[in-house]
Amino acid sequence: MTPTDLAQTLYDLVLPLAERRQAGSAASITRESITIERPKNREHGDWTSNLAMRLAKPLGTNPRELATELAEGLAQVDGIDSAEVAGPGFINIRLSASAAGQLAKTIVDAGAHYGEGDLYTGIPINLEFVSANPTGPIHMGGVRWAAVGDSLARVLQAEGASVTREYYFNDHGSQIDRFARSLLAHYLGEPTPEDGYGGAYIGEIAERVVADYDGDMAALDRDAQQEIFRSHGTELMFEEIKAKLHGFGVDFDVYFHEDHLHESGAVGRAIERLRALGHVFEEDGAVWLRTTTFGDDRDRVIIRSNGEPAYISGDLGYYLNKRERGFEQNLIMLGADHHGYVGRMMAMAEAFGDVPGVNLQILIGQMVNLLKDGEPVKMSKRAGTIVTLDDLVDAVGVDAGRYALVRSSSDSPLDIDLDLLAKRSNDNPVFYVQYAHARTSAVDRNAATVGVDRSAFAPELLSHETESALLGALQEFPRIVAQAAELREPHRIARYLEEVAGLYHRWYDNCRVLPLGDEPVSDLHRTRLWLNDATGQVIRNGLGLLGVSAPERM
Repeated sequence: MTPTDLAQTLYDLVLPLAERRQAGSAASITRESITIERPKNREHGDWTSNLAMRLAKPLGTNPRELATELAEGLAQVDGIDSAEVAGPGFINIRLSASAAGQLAKTIVDAGAHYGEGDLYTGIPINLEFVSANPTGPIHMGGVRWAAVGDSLARVLQAEGASVTREYYFNDHGSQIDRFARSLLAHYLGEPTPEDGYGGAYIGEIAERVVADYDGDMAALDRDAQQEIFRSHGTELMFEEIKAKLHGFGVDFDVYFHEDHLHESGAVGRAIERLRALGHVFEEDGAVWLRTTTFGDDRDRVIIRSNGEPAYISGDLGYYLNKRERGFEQNLIMLGADHHGYVGRMMAMAEAFGDVPGVNLQILIGQMVNLLKDGEPVKMSKRAGTIVTLDDLVDAVGVDAGRYALVRSSSDSPLDIDLDLLAKRSNDNPVFYVQYAHARTSAVDRNAATVGVDRSAFAPELLSHETESALLGALQEFPRIVAQAAELREPHRIARYLEEVAGLYHRWYDNCRVLPLGDEPVSDLHRTRLWLNDATGQVIRNGLGLLGVSAPERM
């Protein structure tokens, strides 16, 4: 019996009570408004509801009286062992072993679809993340967004959303000029410009540009040389970034070039749209957006007095472009150094007539430190000044790297202990979860060798306390996925998987799937195999949402 079934049962019970007590009160009660939750203490039962406390006042009764009536009705329902009133009016529900155990078959039958929901069915969502400047390897802040962003996209898709993963390719502006000058300086044997980029990768890219150039680079004047290093060097750097992300399991549907905004006239269209809405004005020879109308701390220059577009002008064009492409929700992941940028972006969205926090949502991620022997990892030899994606993957691999970056809330700074992630022990969270999955696979293989299969299913036999606890956790998976999607917090999946792994290991230690010695195969063994396989399926589905593999052997 699922939470949905219980909610429907409570609805069927409370509706006639409401109709008897107060005419018209039943109209305010909906099936969707009835919540069923896990009690914090499992000794209190399998499920709990605060429905009586919420409805007592409008129904003209006290919570415990209403809860008692509902509990008496629940106790008569097949599959419910007991329903008890607790505290001010909570209803604690305990399922029969048969009703609870039925979940194992439900999960196995659903397979890869177990955990999916419809929270965002049909909603087109644009998820922009990483968007690192193509001037060097991806640093750890960008790597964190790669792992979190891709996982969030998977979670949103599991809830029915149509998600477009988008990378904003910043190929327009001063940082590209600095990158080009740095490449040219290396080619000419000059010192790195004072505001330029260092690191071995600059030399590598510069040498590739020269090798790819079909002509005599030395015959060109300095401006022409710099333009070649700008165009081809940026292209090479970006292709490397894409290749590294692909190796990390992160691919994008759209790579949007900033240059396109200016070349296509998107910026001009956005300004004219805002002007027509009455939010653009001119002062001191510059063009301004009146963002203070929408809570910003000051108005923003769009076009400077010298005719050059200000940085926010690209944001205007880009946001309007996304809305014109039909995205109802636009999520942008930004680094901690962009925290002060949120106010003006939300004001911009509202100026277009949209709803901040709905049509535009901004997630801020904090920095990541890698630790080795308890000390911060020094700068990358290749990048020169930063620790990169390669440094993480080389140290612990893709799975451990992704899992470590996703398992903590992204709005908190994160220290990653490389020594811990390299261990094959239960202290290593990714190993702990992956090992649980590998163990379910091993049980499945061994069961086949001794004739234990899923030819019978007797859920009432799953009565051991560790089975009840494990089934209770497996039941939670769809709710956890929905919560992770709604709150934009994929780390909830990782923490949940660690809980399931722990419960599975305890069940494995207490309940045998395989017969001992000459013990005949029974329906208990067969039914426990269903529970074993259901657990493996949930762990596999959860790891898939994090972009982490579920090995069958370790």
